[in-house]
Amino acid sequence: MTVSVKKRLLDVEEYQQMFVAGILTEDEHVELINGEILEMSPIGNQHAALVDRINNYLAHHLYEKAIVRVQSPIILDHHSEPEPDLSVLSWQDDFYRDKHPGAEAVILLIEVADSSLEYDREIKLPAYATAKIPMVWIFNIPESCMEIYEQPISGKYTHRQILRAGEQFYFPAFDWVIQVEKLLF
Repeated sequence: MTVSVKKRLLDVEEYQQMFVAGILTEDEHVELINGEILEMSPIGNQHAALVDRINNYLAHHLYEKAIVRVQSPIILDHHSEPEPDLSVLSWQDDFYRDKHPGAEAVILLIEVADSSLEYDREIKLPAYATAKIPMVWIFNIPESCMEIYEQPISGKYTHRQILRAGEQFYFPAFDWVIQVEKLLF
């Protein structure tokens, strides 16, 4: 016997109101993906250090060209407000003070994955592709590599590249060649 259960999905406004009402708190490590509140993995030492390293590198090189945010919400659509580890956003003088940036403002989203690798690939990556985020980097800590996803079509990225220390890649948004070892440990 198959049981059909209808889910009541949240939209971004309802999700944000849950914080205002105190139902959810800033201490809870959650995000809204496809209308569901999902708990994120805890941030370990390696994860935190790699986020800091990438942030330092990008913020230095993209100063006044783009905004680099760390673990801040992005509104992908009506039902998704994830918190990527880092995001590179189109420059805006007010730094998106009045509203979280939408998908149209995103140049690059970055996830640092240790215990969250499957979640990042299977849950977040399709949401990013559906929102047409042009480029996503996943730093795969267990495999000591960087995965680059580009060319989102129909909810999937059609181009995937895996890089390791000693290799380089081209970041077209800023006409920039990056050495992978500058980002990885």
